[in-house]
Amino acid sequence: MPTQPVALVTGGSRGIGRGICIALAAEGYNVLINYNSNIAAAEDTLRTIEAAGGSGDLCQADIYHAEHRELLLDYCMENMGRLDMLVNNAGIAPPTRDDLLDMDEQSWDAVLDTNLKAPFFLTQAAAKIMIRQIRDKTIPRADIVNISSISAYAASVNRGQYCISKAGISMMTTLYAARLAEEGINVYEIRPGVIETDMTAGVRAKYDKLIREGFSPIRRWGTPEDVGKAVVAIARGLLPFSTGEIINVDGGYHLRHF
Repeated sequence: MPTQPVALVTGGSRGIGRGICIALAAEGYNVLINYNSNIAAAEDTLRTIEAAGGSGDLCQADIYHAEHRELLLDYCMENMGRLDMLVNNAGIAPPTRDDLLDMDEQSWDAVLDTNLKAPFFLTQAAAKIMIRQIRDKTIPRADIVNISSISAYAASVNRGQYCISKAGISMMTTLYAARLAEEGINVYEIRPGVIETDMTAGVRAKYDKLIREGFSPIRRWGTPEDVGKAVVAIARGLLPFSTGEIINVDGGYHLRHF
C-alpha cells in the first residue's frame, strides 16, 4: 500500500480544479487529475505539479456517465493504490442563459445530471471504497469536498438550473456528512464566489464594475489559488471536529452588509 495520500479531483485540468490540484500536490498529495476533453490543459496542470516537485496522474472520464465514474475510481485504485480525498469540482454552466419561463428540459437535464447526479453517485461509490480502507486500517481517515457556488443561495433567474444544481450540492453535503461521520469520513462544502477563470472571462467587465462598487467586502476577484488553500486546510486535518461545514471563499459576499 502506498504511503503517500491520494486525492481525486474531478474537473481538475483548468480553473478552480487546476488550482486545487496544484495546491494539494504542494501539500504532499499524489493527485489524480480527472478531465473530460481538454487533455492539453490536463497535461499542463500535471507538468506544473511535477515541475514543483509534486506527483500526479491523469484520467479521462466524463462523470456524466455511470460507466465513466466506475472507470475513474477503478483507475484510481489500480494506479494510485488508495483514495484519501475526493474533490467534487467538475460542473458545467447552462449552454445559454435563458429566462426561467424559456428554459427547456434538455438544458435542465444536462446541468442537473452533470452538476448534481454525477457527484452524488461518484461520492456514493467513493465512500464505499474509503470505508473499506478505513476499516482495513490502510488509511487513517478520509475527506470529501464538494465545490458549490454562491449560486446555491443567490438567485440568477437566467440560469435557474445551475442555481438549483448548486443548492442540491449543499444538501448532498449535509446528507453525506450525517451518514459518513460514523465511518471516519468528514464532508465539506466549499462555496466560491466570483473566481477568475475561463468560465467567468465573458462577464469580466460586469464583475469588475460590481466589485468596484462593493459587491463583496474584499474588493477583488477570487482566484483558483484561494479555493485551493481552503481545500488544503481540510487536507491538513485542521477541521477534525467539523463536518457538513460550509466554507465561503467569496470575499465576504455572503455577509449581509451595507
